[in-house]
Amino acid sequence: MRLPLIDPADFDPLQKALYDDMRAGIATGFNAFKTQQPDGKMIGPWNVSLHHPAVGKGSWDLTKAVNAIGVLSASVKEVVILVVGGHHRAAYEIYAHVAVAERVGMPLARISALVSNIKPDDLATDESAAFDMALALCRGGPVPEPTWRLAVETFGELGAAQLVFLVGVYAFVATTLNGFDVPAPNRET
Repeated sequence: MRLPLIDPADFDPLQKALYDDMRAGIATGFNAFKTQQPDGKMIGPWNVSLHHPAVGKGSWDLTKAVNAIGVLSASVKEVVILVVGGHHRAAYEIYAHVAVAERVGMPLARISALVSNIKPDDLATDESAAFDMALALCRGGPVPEPTWRLAVETFGELGAAQLVFLVGVYAFVATTLNGFDVPAPNRET
């Protein structure tokens, strides 16, 4: 880990505002996994955001904006995020979204396949289209036309856009986590 955890008592006003906003969002949408220590110090991407609050605020605002589009179901979003996290081998992202996927009822064999960037046989039609888009974007280059058309047919133009933005947000998060060597906490049993 390249960035020490910051004590909330040491925040400047920009860090304090970002911390409060992130904690409010975490309470409603990111509560399936550990995001802070008992003393209030944030871990994972939130700690990085607090070290670099101008970028952190932009990243957090983008994350909220992409989620606010609201076309994609929770299971579809987790398919995408697990593919991206697995592609980048981002330990904290994988840890966090395995927990979320389990919370939404995803079988462990499916989660394992997604993190390995292997398409599970038991995906629903919308999850399958999301997998194809996420994997195509992770591999680089333009998304193949049939993959794009299937995403638009499945989710509409706005949903296909949300897929692209979701991959971009979580690729940024994965890159940030890997660049600052952010570990996953020990998984609680």
